[in-house]
This record gives sequence, C-alpha cells and structure tokens, in this order.
Amino acid sequence: MAQKQAIVWNRGTGLEQRDGVSVPLWLLSQSGTLTPSLCSNPVPLFHGKSNFMAYRELSREIEQRILRDRASGWVNPWRAQEALHQPPASPGGFQPPPIRRNPARDQATIMRPAYVRDSEKILHSPYFNRLSDKTQVFSLYVNDDLTRRALHVQIVSRVARSIGAVLGLNTDLIEAIALGHDIGHTPFGHAGEHCLSELFHEHTGLYFDHNVHSVRVLDGLFRHNLTLQTLSGILSHNGEFEQQEYRPAPLEDFAAFDTLLEKCRTHEIALQSLAPTTLEGCVVRISDMIAYVGKDRQDAERAVEESSIPNYGELGAGAHNAEIINNLTVDLIENSYGKDHLLLSAETFAAMRNIKRENYQLIYENEQVNLTSVELLKEMFGRLYRKLRSELLSEDQASYIFRHHIRFVDTWRLRYKDPRNYRDEPADQIVVDYIASMTDDYFVDLHAQLFPRETSIEYVPYFKD
Repeated sequence: MAQKQAIVWNRGTGLEQRDGVSVPLWLLSQSGTLTPSLCSNPVPLFHGKSNFMAYRELSREIEQRILRDRASGWVNPWRAQEALHQPPASPGGFQPPPIRRNPARDQATIMRPAYVRDSEKILHSPYFNRLSDKTQVFSLYVNDDLTRRALHVQIVSRVARSIGAVLGLNTDLIEAIALGHDIGHTPFGHAGEHCLSELFHEHTGLYFDHNVHSVRVLDGLFRHNLTLQTLSGILSHNGEFEQQEYRPAPLEDFAAFDTLLEKCRTHEIALQSLAPTTLEGCVVRISDMIAYVGKDRQDAERAVEESSIPNYGELGAGAHNAEIINNLTVDLIENSYGKDHLLLSAETFAAMRNIKRENYQLIYENEQVNLTSVELLKEMFGRLYRKLRSELLSEDQASYIFRHHIRFVDTWRLRYKDPRNYRDEPADQIVVDYIASMTDDYFVDLHAQLFPRETSIEYVPYFKD
C-alpha cells in the first residue's frame, strides 16, 4: 500500500483530482505523478476520506520583512499598551492604556502586567471550570475525545496568540479575551442559547446572548475589575459572523461600553455591528472561527460511524482541521502584517465561508451526525425556567435555585468584599444566570430530579451492545 504524504502548498495556481482528492497542479510533475514533498522531514498523515493535507507557507518576501523589523526593534504602533512600558505611538496608531472600572485596584506590576492579571482572574473565576462539561457541538455523545468549551477557548487562545505574536501585538491581552469569550455560554451550545433567549425575551422583552452574558459573568455577576479592552473583545468576539476585513472601533470609556452592552440586550441584532476596541480583539474574533470550523469536522469524524463521516470538498483552504488552521492563519498574516486592520484575501475569505457553509450542510444540520433535538431541548428549558422562576418568586429556600445558585454567588461575592445582595436583582435575570451557568450533565440531572416522569435527553453511550 502506497504511503500517504504530508504536502506543503506554497501557492498552487489550480487543482486537479487524484483518487477523489483535489491536488494543487504545481505538485504534479510533467508525467502527472505527485512530486516529492517539500517538507524537510515528511510525516505520513491521513484524515477522514482525503489522502493529502496541503499546507501553505508565508511568502519569502513577508518572512524577510518580519525578520528585518524584529532586528530593528520595530514596535507595532497598533499594539495594545501596557501601563508600565508604553512604546511611543506612531502616527495613526491607536493604543490607549488599560482601563479599569476601579483604577485604584489591580494596578500593573512587573510580575503581573495588566492583561496577565485579566487572564488569571478569568482562569480562577468560579465558572471557568464548568466549561469542561459544556460541549461545543456534539452534545449527545458520551465521548471524551469530543471538544468541550474548556478546550475550545484554549485552542482559540493558541491560534490567536500565534497570529498576534507574528503581527507584533499584545499576546497577553489576546489570551485574556480568548479565555473569557465563552464563559457565559449555556449548556448544549447554540441550541441551548437560542432556547434560553426565547424564554428570557418572552418574560422580559430582553435577549440572551452568550457574548453579553460572558461580560455579565466577569463584570456583573462577579466584579473582577477586568480591563475595558478585555471586556470589549469578549463582547464583540462574534465568531459566528465571518468577515473579510476586521477593523477595531475605538471605545472611550466604560460609559460608552455599558451603552453598547445594554443595546445588545434590547436589540437582537445589535451584536452583529460591534467591533472590538483593539486589534488584539479582532485577532481573537477571527481565531474563534479558525479554531472551530476545522475542529468541528474532526469531532464529527470521532463521533459517528466511519460510514457516516462526511465527505468534505476541497474549498481552497483545506478540508481538515490542521490544514484549515494553518492555511487561514498564513493568509491572514500575509495580508495583515504592518496594517491597522486584519485582512483575508478574497480567495481565502470565500474558502472560509464555503467551509462554514459546508459544515452547516454536513454537520450542524445533518441529523445523522448532530443528534441534538431542538424541540426536546425547548421543552426541557421551558420546564426548568418556569419551575425555577416559580420557586424563586415564592422564596422557596429549600429549592435548588437557592441552595445551588444564589448561595453560591453570594458566598463568592462576600469573599471578594462585594456588598451587593444578589437576591435584589430581577428574578428572571437570576433564573437566566442559573441556567446559563449549568453544565450539560447538571442540566440533564436537574431536569430528571425535578421532572422524573418527563422525557429527557438520552446520550449515545460508549458501548451500544
């Protein structure tokens, strides 16, 4: 059996089919056979139903430019500043210092710069650990190989820091935004998010969105005193909305930020027009998509029987996770280095949109792959919401919303000398806070505890025999 090779794709001008696989024409010799790999140490790779993985590389021109800039000590004028060591701003550069609600607290030090503090606060936040049991897409499979949000935020952080380091941006700020961007996500992914938003809107006229709720967790539910730059990046990460060009939008202070935040709660589509206040936030925003479009494909291959694995097309940026991350990253750096914005080439932007569209067709909306029952989830979310709301309004101190949630929040607030009484907040907001904080398993177990005779979710087990 012929060995399958890893192939580096520098810039093929076209594609040709070989054994059902699209191969760049430049890889073919005049006789039509595959040329040797350009890898100095080729590693055999195989993924799904494709034989070859094609990797692009940065052009020699951009690599040499980066090396010259590093040798000369160049500082990106659009890099987010640190309070202790602020490089001189270049003409047109926009780099405000870190801004906190309470500037007297959490001042930067040599050991703990401003954005390092933000990352550490997020990592030690009460809800961060719960991301380890919130699935990314495949919620109904018992499978430890499938991506949970705890892994997803780390992948986003790694992809974004790799990009940011080459572009000369502040990787500490990038890490903070990436780690915190999904901390407000509901159980059962976007299906759960939509269910909770419908219930919240029905009772209050407001909308729920995990971007907004991530900010609430870190800035409202628990007052971590994070920087405006970090919170802006979390609010506007919008990994579901692809763009060819990403430009930061200056934000003066927390008053302006709070106005945007409230608008997102009252207008369902307000988030779509937001942009991060820093270039670092823009990097996290596109890295969120880079991190999940290929990883969701990898998870699909691990979740289903081999005969059901989707047969992905070659859409110009690769078909599998490793290719997609590499090729989108290379194109972004190639077209963004030294600029005040991020840019994808028209061809790669089209490829990214096509990959996402194919994911919807072959994974997210494919009932044989994604087993999530939206109607069943709606029923379960509705029962829990109404039950918890009723127990809260009746001041049932023995109920789980008091024992497992309100007391938990009040305990953490007291630990950080926060005098606010959580019970003084609107009942529907407390119910939403509780449900959004649940892991997948906790949600299912609580539903079974409160409604033992009602239909519930059934997981696909490891052992089906």
